[in-house]
Amino acid sequence: MVWLFVGLVVGKRESRPWIVSDELWSLIEPLLPQPGPKLVEGRPRIPDRKALCGILFVLHTGIQWEYLPQELGFGSGMTCWRRLAAWNEAGVWDQLHLVLLKKLRAAKKLDWSRAVIDSSHVRAARRGPKAGPARSTVHGRAASTMSSPTARASRSRCR
Repeated sequence: MVWLFVGLVVGKRESRPWIVSDELWSLIEPLLPQPGPKLVEGRPRIPDRKALCGILFVLHTGIQWEYLPQELGFGSGMTCWRRLAAWNEAGVWDQLHLVLLKKLRAAKKLDWSRAVIDSSHVRAARRGPKAGPARSTVHGRAASTMSSPTARASRSRCR
């Protein structure tokens, strides 16, 4: 989801595509979880918008998190990485995806003729055993594929 978001931001060909516009921020900010109380005194919390810009900078440039330049004011790479992980855990990117789709649908800006479904097909090198009919597991639990109580299923030669 983050890559779709980066694509939407980068697609405008701005000179600094990691800077979040006011319009885009107004869509993102309500989706972000509220930070918990600080348990230890220390440096002040980097604002979410600056952390988001740091995340976008790393994703756009491809640098490692630890090399995020402090001079940009986005906080440390670890701060941005933690914020990204927390937002991912909170489902922010899925929610943002839905918000952006709804906005694009309302503006009639979705062009489904340009949609892509990705798949791959790899031919097996050797034929496997002929598969029998699949057992139904609708009414009960499926049998474990990790272990079996019968000796026949054991691969161990020690008995």
